[in-house]
Amino acid sequence: MDALIIAAGFGSRLRDVSDSKPLTPIAGVPLLELGARQAKAAGVERVVVVTGHEAERIEAALPAISERVGVPVVSHRVADWSKPNGWSVIAGADTIDGNYLLMMSDHIFSARILTALAQQHGPDRGVTLAVDYRCDNPLVDPDDATWVKLDQRGFITAIGKTIPAYDAVDCGAFLATPELAEAIRAAIAEGKAGSLSEGMQRLADAGRAATMDIGTAWWLDVDDPRAYELAEDQAPRELPEIYATL
Repeated sequence: MDALIIAAGFGSRLRDVSDSKPLTPIAGVPLLELGARQAKAAGVERVVVVTGHEAERIEAALPAISERVGVPVVSHRVADWSKPNGWSVIAGADTIDGNYLLMMSDHIFSARILTALAQQHGPDRGVTLAVDYRCDNPLVDPDDATWVKLDQRGFITAIGKTIPAYDAVDCGAFLATPELAEAIRAAIAEGKAGSLSEGMQRLADAGRAATMDIGTAWWLDVDDPRAYELAEDQAPRELPEIYATL
């Protein structure tokens, strides 16, 4: 199985810390490398990185990351990185056969999250999203989080940053099938901007968007200086499978 890591955006909220969010070091390890290492630990055999903003710089770093991680880490550029992130998902998914782990380059996870997520296959779903029921998790920025509303099965009924009622927060890790990119394309064809959440909502409306509860596992969206400081402090302790081997 492959992993698809989205690393095409501008990363404006972290610009005071780093001029390249995917290459921002967390306790000495670039975010993008942390993602690749975590994907490998979950059983991934190849990592596809979708690039856009500062693509040349990120792409130049990938051979060394690949060598350190021990799996192929390849790039694919999205045509217009200023468009919503669903366009990056489509671009990357076009290079992958079958299901794949979908990750954001600025999200990091304890090992058990991705390992468990990689096993969430099933004919009843087009995508499975890792979710955190701890809506008051102090590591979550409520002003930037993507929230999810669930039915009794634990399937998504609504997803977005501004939905009025919710049960959990989107952790930024997915086990995607080809249905996800198809759903984003369909949303674009309807006149939507092309965000990942719009594709997820289409799958939710069809009853095809499942979730996986991460329980008490640690994760962090490293999206601003506050989250960066938290990551610097906590990542070496929470990700021993990575930092203990460096």
